[in-house]
Amino acid sequence: MPTPILTTKLYLPRLRLHVVNRPRLIERLNEGLHRKLTLISAPAGFGKTTLATAWVEGIKRPTAWLSLDEGENDPTRFLIYLIAAVQTIAPTLGEGVLRALQSSQPPPPEAMLTALLNDLASIKDPFVLVLDDYHVIEAQSVDLALTYFVEHLPPRMHLVITTREDPHLPRARLRARGHLTELRAADLRFTSSEAAAFLTQVMGLTLSTQDIARLSDRTEGWIAGLQFAALSLQGHQDVPGFIQAFAGDHRYIVDYLVEEVLQRQPEPVRNFLLQTSILDRLSGPLCDAVTGQEEGSARLEALERGNFFVVPLDDKRHWYRYHHLFADVLAAHLRVEQPEQVSTLHQRASEWYERHGSVGDAIRHALTAEDFERAADLVELAIPEMRRSRQDATLLGWFKALPDELFHFRPVLSVGYAYALLASGELEAVHARLRDAERWLDTTADTRAFALAPSTEMVVMDEEEFRQLPALIAVYRAARAQVLGDVSDTIKYARRVLDLVPEEDHLGRGAAAALLGLASWVSGDLEAAHRTFADGIASVQMAGNISDAISGTIALADIRMAQGRLHEAMRTYERSLQEAMTLGEPVLRGTADLYVGMSELYREQNDLDVAEQRLLKSKELGERTGFPQNRSRWCVALARIREAQGDLDGALDLLHEAERLYVRDFFPNVRPVAALVTRVWVAQGRLGEALSWAREQGLSIVDDLSYLREFEHITLARVLLARSKSDCADRSLLEAMGLLSRLLKAAQEGERTGSVIEILVLQALAHQMQGDISAALMALQQALSLAEPEGYVRMFVDEGPPMTVLLEGAAKHGIAPNYVRQLLTALGSASDRTPVKQVLIEPLSKRELEVLRLFRTDLNGPEIADELVVSLNTLRTHTKNIYSKLGVNTRRAAVRRAEELDLF
Repeated sequence: MPTPILTTKLYLPRLRLHVVNRPRLIERLNEGLHRKLTLISAPAGFGKTTLATAWVEGIKRPTAWLSLDEGENDPTRFLIYLIAAVQTIAPTLGEGVLRALQSSQPPPPEAMLTALLNDLASIKDPFVLVLDDYHVIEAQSVDLALTYFVEHLPPRMHLVITTREDPHLPRARLRARGHLTELRAADLRFTSSEAAAFLTQVMGLTLSTQDIARLSDRTEGWIAGLQFAALSLQGHQDVPGFIQAFAGDHRYIVDYLVEEVLQRQPEPVRNFLLQTSILDRLSGPLCDAVTGQEEGSARLEALERGNFFVVPLDDKRHWYRYHHLFADVLAAHLRVEQPEQVSTLHQRASEWYERHGSVGDAIRHALTAEDFERAADLVELAIPEMRRSRQDATLLGWFKALPDELFHFRPVLSVGYAYALLASGELEAVHARLRDAERWLDTTADTRAFALAPSTEMVVMDEEEFRQLPALIAVYRAARAQVLGDVSDTIKYARRVLDLVPEEDHLGRGAAAALLGLASWVSGDLEAAHRTFADGIASVQMAGNISDAISGTIALADIRMAQGRLHEAMRTYERSLQEAMTLGEPVLRGTADLYVGMSELYREQNDLDVAEQRLLKSKELGERTGFPQNRSRWCVALARIREAQGDLDGALDLLHEAERLYVRDFFPNVRPVAALVTRVWVAQGRLGEALSWAREQGLSIVDDLSYLREFEHITLARVLLARSKSDCADRSLLEAMGLLSRLLKAAQEGERTGSVIEILVLQALAHQMQGDISAALMALQQALSLAEPEGYVRMFVDEGPPMTVLLEGAAKHGIAPNYVRQLLTALGSASDRTPVKQVLIEPLSKRELEVLRLFRTDLNGPEIADELVVSLNTLRTHTKNIYSKLGVNTRRAAVRRAEELDLF
């Protein structure tokens, strides 16, 4: 069901018959039309809306108007109303975006804004959009959406914002680029001549020039203050004395003058003003319902004629609102004079709004009345639609406004609250809400049915939602367990969902199957994970949830990459991208993620230019066309490219940003960013920091192995190999080799070929450090045989000079000749170079060659130092350099390597 639109929010406010002409301000606004944005920012009562209305009526351009209220803090509702406003001047514009917004899987705001902006760009004539009262917006998500909107505004569109507070927009940047016109309180104050015209022509007062000047001076040109004063002056004999009597800031003046105005009203009018002050919109029937009178429409018309701060909201004068300042002071008087009536008045408003189908307003007034039972009833009935339209922020706000004890007796409400908490990432609070609901379910009953607990205290408003509770509870428990890494509970509750939901419930069964697939993924059973998750995504797609299906594609490709099946991963991305593109605008959420995944694959193939182009395409689509994890993943992908280009510092900066942006989601975090940072540290020789990371993570060579920590343990092996090479420590080398042996066995059993290839590469390098070239080439050959069909390149190239040595050895032995030649080319080696030049990027010095020759003798270290007439420390330095250049870790290995390279 589409979200209902309150059309009064879209009407251009009507000007009064007599208004003060303000040509100096109108000229400023006209001059700003060639810019993107006009910002009219001033405190209440400075005539912002009146000025904007007068200007719009005179510019002869189509104008869309949206009067904002607190409800537009929900980004979905904000966009729906934004489109509705634009459709007042272009009725069919944005229809596709509106349908997407009101679908069960709305795309992210930026994707829909992009589509809307494209539609707006098709309008041929210049036009204006006014957002009135933007100060009510407090949600950062809406501010971000507006920023994107302003920065990409079509050239024929002009945006006007009226507000009491400056919005969170990049104003400095807009000013610097000449895109911003600003009118502020100092501009909006009445001049002496404007004040005189207002008091005499608009308010009908006969005042002396001196009295007008004094009144203008006392109010400092503040328009609302002048209007209140004029109302108070009507009938006063001692005008100079009255003007002298009030002074102070704006709030004091308003309080004083409203008191004066109210005292002069007949009691029925006074009561009407006070009691209707609780309403943010006024109509005759609504006012009648709230006050219990029957003259609401006539009262509103009379108030408008008397300039009582009543603003018409539509052409037919059916809806009005009080000026905000006037309403605030009236409400304060109501609380003092009729405190016992406040709750009753809000209850009446709630009941009227419910009868007329405005659920949000009905809930708001019930909450304000502290009629929490009624509010809970209304919220419960609203849950399915709010969940379907993804207005999660609004829903969560309602739940949090209700007393905690209400949820103990309302299972449907409790489960709805659990959903909203889960959607917002507040996982810890989900369990308590589900437990509240489970108290009313007979868990000993058959899984397809349940009985109520014997107590009669339970409250249920939505019977259909109540019947679905067991399945919903199981889904939410499985989802929460998956995010928290609890595999057994994920499987337990996902299977319960499959037992509970019927075959035709594609969404329910698809969610359960997907969760089971994720559990297998966490466990390291990748083939089962892919099979089960693919079944789940197919069901989700049958239910029409295309965005979730794209999210599933990303997971399926990740699984294939972990299996070492790079070509299949690329085909998965390409198919999904083709499906997303055929749907046209707006860009489906998750599309940006597809480009990031493809970039990772192109990087592995060593096509760094194309890899970076895919990331730029992802960024071009906008970060909000990606899932929450995309920003972090994008930074990681670019960091890996920078690492491959040799920019290790740049890679680290990006990885640190990725850590900051990381958002926990349902997918297992099998490649923690901190481990990637550690790998860069190893490449930089920062072993102290790398070892600190291992200690902080509690990693050791004797840990029980799991797929979730496999990447970290492989990283630990890299750290140990680096320490062995740096410190000539045989123990670290042996520890690394033992860990790699265990990791290889686990990865092979799990058919995780991606890990198997990396482990074999590290084993080859470890054997090389030991001087066992035969074993090194054997491990390398296995890695090459697995990697060649899938086109791995960076897996080998990233290892640098030591890998060059091994690949040259493989070439000598005729191992995978074409593939090895490709890898050597990528490493910058030419196949016709001599072995020494190929191998030793940095040749041994003359003194190092002398040391190396003495390694073949039986002399020990001190004896070699004596022979060369050097200190033992100097000998150790030469030894360390030899080991580093030859890629070995022991004296015996150095001799063996030198013999292979004909260095003697």
